[in-house]
Amino acid sequence: MKKIIGFIFIIVITFSGCKAELNCCENIKNVNVTLNFTHNWDGVPVTSSDFKIFKFINKNGELISIERLRYVVSNINIGDLNNNYQLINVGDNTGLEIEFNQVPSGNQQLKFTFGFSDTDNTDGIYKDLNSVNFNVPEMLGGGYHYMQFDGKYLDTNNQESGFNYHAIRAVDRTDPNILKFEDTSFEVDLGAIDLKENTTIEINVNLAEWFKNPNTWDLNQLNTVLMPNFEAQKLMSANGKSVFSLGKVGS
Repeated sequence: MKKIIGFIFIIVITFSGCKAELNCCENIKNVNVTLNFTHNWDGVPVTSSDFKIFKFINKNGELISIERLRYVVSNINIGDLNNNYQLINVGDNTGLEIEFNQVPSGNQQLKFTFGFSDTDNTDGIYKDLNSVNFNVPEMLGGGYHYMQFDGKYLDTNNQESGFNYHAIRAVDRTDPNILKFEDTSFEVDLGAIDLKENTTIEINVNLAEWFKNPNTWDLNQLNTVLMPNFEAQKLMSANGKSVFSLGKVGS
């Protein structure tokens, strides 16, 4: 008799567990999510209206104006959904938002890659990037820019000089016939986010970090012709890892 009662008890518990699991899955709703990239300089908002004005000071003390800023994020993952890539053009106010539909609600991980990993950085395959001159010259291995950050700074003689802070896959051209590459893209992991109905996620982009952490950037030394500079590209990649952070999350 005890064996029969025990067997019935196991069946009841098992059935209840399955029912609870099914109810749990049935209660998961799909929601819409918007990623909103906002830009700042150590907390001071930066928009296209701030371009071509000397108003930002980097850690090395140079006064800077921003003339152009556009960059790519790729492999944008939230939950099980993936957006291949997006060109964000701050000067043109385009690409600042990325929308996902039918994302499972609840805690979901948000990750993306700055630039393109080597796997995705195939020369000529992205027609929209080809049309806006985002390609890397064949002599540097082809593929695409990660970022074009152009501006002016006041040099040590207080004269206006240009800078082209262009991030690409690092290439060693010691022997131009045998190029050596290093993937300097990097993953940004913003953690698990509680997704609810029509969630908007702000991604803070602190532009000042490109010039200060962990490497203090001296524009008098590193200003132009940075694409073929193997060591400079590695320094950029290191600095970029503190540029992106999670901002406000709301509905």
